[in-house]
Amino acid sequence: MTQTALKPRRSALYMPGSNARALEKARSLDVDCVIFDLEDAVAPDQKAPARQAIIDALSAGGYGDRELIIRTNGLDTPYVDDDLKAVVAARPHGVLLPKVNTPGDLQRLAHKLAALDAPRDLKVWAMMETPLAILNAQAIAACGRDPEVRLSCLVLGTNDIAKETRAALKPGRAVMLPWLMTCVAAARAGGVDILDGVYNAFQDMDGFAEECVQGADMGMDGKTLIHPKQIEPCHKAFSPSEEEVAWARKINDLFALPENADKGAIQVDGKMVERLHADMGLRVIAIADAIAARATEA
Repeated sequence: MTQTALKPRRSALYMPGSNARALEKARSLDVDCVIFDLEDAVAPDQKAPARQAIIDALSAGGYGDRELIIRTNGLDTPYVDDDLKAVVAARPHGVLLPKVNTPGDLQRLAHKLAALDAPRDLKVWAMMETPLAILNAQAIAACGRDPEVRLSCLVLGTNDIAKETRAALKPGRAVMLPWLMTCVAAARAGGVDILDGVYNAFQDMDGFAEECVQGADMGMDGKTLIHPKQIEPCHKAFSPSEEEVAWARKINDLFALPENADKGAIQVDGKMVERLHADMGLRVIAIADAIAARATEA
């Protein structure tokens, strides 16, 4: 599988690799990314059959243009080598490594993938879920500049962050905001995407929608999900509105006019608009176009 064009990562739904029904259901869900889980959601005695089930499911296809990711067990577990062999056999778009603490963890993974002759277009996602990950966020995200490491996305593990730091995980996540924003800044510096952590109370749709808006306001690219009913409100929060897209197109069209070619700022509808706003708008347009293209393909 290859993925060269920009694709939205608004939603990434965890699916247990040991649940055959979930693997089948993922083919019909309107979700941007599917994370086939071999870690937390799979009991030790189910790891081997889960690996084979994922290989069989991905080999059979039918997942359309969804980005397919396999979450392995951690590097220090007895399962990771067999997990990575399954990744190479299944040929997903990417592999999600849990418990990343330092850039060295990603470099170790890179060596393992190279030894397995993994496809060059296989991407790496990194779980940011420990105190060390937060303290080393800049160095970890900087691996996004190293093509040998393959890092493409950071994924926040807010449940594990709460566990490891003993910080309360309450609505609004006030005590966690500095850590979350540290990871966002690191992701931007490293040129990689970042996805927000899961929202546990999947029946609380109002609370979930509020947290999605919070994540989008913080600059995250999307959110990890634990239930299909979370997909629609997630997409609403992480998709540019019609007004945002229209504004982005308008200011870029105006800057493209010959009379504005040498201007660093112009007035639009009573507002002073700089070229940096036009540059920001280009990503809004690209995401909107990618979402529209995905909807057409679906």
